[in-house]
Amino acid sequence: MTEIKYINRETNSLETEEVPGSGAMHFLYGNPIGKFSLWFFIKRKVFSSWFGKYMSSKRSAKKIPGFVESHNIDLSQYVVPDGGFQSFNDFFYRKIKADQRPIGEGVISPADGRILVFPTITDASKFYVKGKTFDLIEFLRDEQLAQLFNEGSLCVVRLAPVDYHRYHFPVGGVPSESKLINGYYYSVSPIALQKNFQIFLENKREYSVLKTASHGKVLICDVGATLTAGIQQTYVAGKSVNKGDEKGYFYFGGSTLILLFEKDAITFSKDLIENTHNGFETLVKMGETIGK
Repeated sequence: MTEIKYINRETNSLETEEVPGSGAMHFLYGNPIGKFSLWFFIKRKVFSSWFGKYMSSKRSAKKIPGFVESHNIDLSQYVVPDGGFQSFNDFFYRKIKADQRPIGEGVISPADGRILVFPTITDASKFYVKGKTFDLIEFLRDEQLAQLFNEGSLCVVRLAPVDYHRYHFPVGGVPSESKLINGYYYSVSPIALQKNFQIFLENKREYSVLKTASHGKVLICDVGATLTAGIQQTYVAGKSVNKGDEKGYFYFGGSTLILLFEKDAITFSKDLIENTHNGFETLVKMGETIGK
């Protein structure tokens, strides 16, 4: 099984993440036959929708105890409804107790996950696939908005299936309505991204722009993936939000958040820059400071 190395920010130690189904990932993204299967079926909505319906059914609740045990999830940190979770998705997008995620200073991580930060967007292109650029116009499908962030900074937060799957606002401000861009359902696993950086430009995604007093405009993009049958927004467009307020949640699957900042609007934390430069994601929790 392929292993992914990342830095645990809390302990400052190098740790190993075992990727479930990594052999299948290599087959789908690196083998000609696998690529055909991926194109013909797995990347399409019907596959993730079918699986999503099962994960929202009462029958799926039987999978919760085994998942909790195998991944050592401490349920005392979360809000467990009376009568327990009614489906696996009900458990998957569980709410966390407020005291478990204190809100730090400056710009905070919007979610629990493994983070990469790039002071300039061109740095991201160099990190994933040398010689290819992160095309903002194609990513946002909005030339004017792409121009606004063209020389800006980028942050990628990857949520693994074991993570807390609600996400929050990194700073306070007034959010716009969420714009949906339909697309495919490729995996956002590092294994898949190493084979095809264009996944971020092809997957289903939706974004909103947060107008802030201290950091200009901040774009928050929620990217779907294989088996991620839905993205649910819980905020109200046009209504002022505080840093750390909930923005939405993902249904079952591995997902990604992408943040875009205008030029010179943020200075990322030194440890995150160094870890990214050295080729490592950093495991962070929602509410931790990621920049100023």
